[in-house]
Amino acid sequence: MRPSAEQAVVTFGERMIMEREDLSTLRAMGFKDEELTDLGLLEAATGTPVDLAEMYVRRSKKKDTLSSLRQQVREMCAHADGEGKRVRRVWFEQRSASKAHVRREEFDNAISAVIAGLSKTLYVYKTSRLSRRGMGQVGTLLDQFDQRRARIVVTVEKIDSSKGSRMVLAILSEQAREQAADIAHWTKVGGDAHKADGRWPGGVTPYGLECPKGSGKLRHNPAEYKYARPLIAERLLGGVTPAEIANDLNERKIPTRKRKQWRAQTIIHLAQSPSWAGLIPDRERQKDEFGNPLDKWHRGGNPLMGADGHPIKAGEGVVTFAEWTKINAIIAERARPGTAIGDRTRGVRKAATIMTGILRCPYCKGPMGNGGRNYRCLARINQGASVCQGIATMRQRVDDAMAELWTNHILSLAPDSDTIHSIARRWLSYQDPEKETRKQAVSAALDNAASRELKLKKEFFIGGGMDETQYDSLRTDLEAQIASLKAELAELGREPDLSPLMDAKALSLLWEGAGIEGRRALIKAALKSVILLPPKSRGDRTPISERLVPQWREESDPVNLAARGMYLESVAQTRARRLESATA
Repeated sequence: MRPSAEQAVVTFGERMIMEREDLSTLRAMGFKDEELTDLGLLEAATGTPVDLAEMYVRRSKKKDTLSSLRQQVREMCAHADGEGKRVRRVWFEQRSASKAHVRREEFDNAISAVIAGLSKTLYVYKTSRLSRRGMGQVGTLLDQFDQRRARIVVTVEKIDSSKGSRMVLAILSEQAREQAADIAHWTKVGGDAHKADGRWPGGVTPYGLECPKGSGKLRHNPAEYKYARPLIAERLLGGVTPAEIANDLNERKIPTRKRKQWRAQTIIHLAQSPSWAGLIPDRERQKDEFGNPLDKWHRGGNPLMGADGHPIKAGEGVVTFAEWTKINAIIAERARPGTAIGDRTRGVRKAATIMTGILRCPYCKGPMGNGGRNYRCLARINQGASVCQGIATMRQRVDDAMAELWTNHILSLAPDSDTIHSIARRWLSYQDPEKETRKQAVSAALDNAASRELKLKKEFFIGGGMDETQYDSLRTDLEAQIASLKAELAELGREPDLSPLMDAKALSLLWEGAGIEGRRALIKAALKSVILLPPKSRGDRTPISERLVPQWREESDPVNLAARGMYLESVAQTRARRLESATA
């Protein structure tokens, strides 16, 4: 028999033998050539398909020792020798048999070898090593083997599918399926308990952090933290875009942990991970089309909240929870819904001007954007003249005029004005985004606790399957938790001290110290939009401040109503002049 393309002729002692396709696998399992010779696994097996057999060996995790696997091979070889069979190939892999989405390639290859007629027997050590998916998978497999007069032999349980053992194999396979469900359940229970105790759940730690083996706690990785904190975290807090940060890191020749180039998306994924703040992540697991869980998890996620409604810490972070909240708020401001299917978002450029998106076109009422040195109608730029005839004006003079308009308006307001209160609240919220995030988290925890209390009462009073002592204990714990959450929510909902900002002059001084993002926040707190009136003619010398019509938040303000009346009259006059020109 000639050797196949995968086989090679080697010298053993003083004779030539044909090397087996699985020889490297057997040696990797720790077998010596002398023992392989005794087991009949050194030379390539020859014979008719009836005389040959496939052997499948599997371990779920690396913690299953190779010594155990070698013993399984020895016992199956002894069983095959007693039946006069020669093992054509040993198929080995490390895969879980309980998860439907996990593809076991070596198992499929072993089955294919039997179905293709290379051999007529498949040896496995135990039914659980064959499959943990129940009779649904094993029954189909037996039908395929019966059709080809092949068989499955389970050595430990002494099962031979060709001798009327289908029912026994069905029972054992269903038993293995239930065991897999139990293993998954207790694994989840253990994992949830570790998370609740603040132990790192495992997996890849974020850049800048590490988890020493056996500690279960995150700590700074000195080699990465020296870059992660000053060059990434602090710059994100300063409003620098992820693209700028990635470019700077690449220019400095600082690679990622995998020695690759930085990308803006890499920075965003890092910043959105709660683990980067030293917190336990509560990530959502991905599912297949039938709703079955996969071994994949969605990126980012929210921090896992404890019974008290506070995020659970897993150790040190590159940023604090407050900083993490602020960074994500900054990133969220520069994101908009994507046009593709799904809820994904895509980034937008960071606003480099004060009035981008706030200034409105007089014709289409749409936003005007930064066009370099000017503001211009986005509808005209993106959709053409058929949608809007458009308008443009110099950027700097609009910004200067808007600063004067905003300051004069604030100074003209009474101390008890709703706008003063609105600006003060919005400014404090802009300065402290953690408070609003915390308020949402506490509200969610309170809703969850109230739901659990309702279920507890239903179980006790309607179900009747709970001991009164156990009910009282659980009810007391829930009531204490609900009271604590209500108290914290009331504290978070308390009106902040606005007195330092209630003076109009104090508010006007904020403008001078605020950057572009800060000034945008102040403008948005005071007004809804600003419409730019069209010029009366080409080269119109009207001051730009007289062409800006701000819609202040005091809708009933007579001054505001008068300004809007001027705007409507101006637009009407412009349209009339153009109509006259067109008909002349």
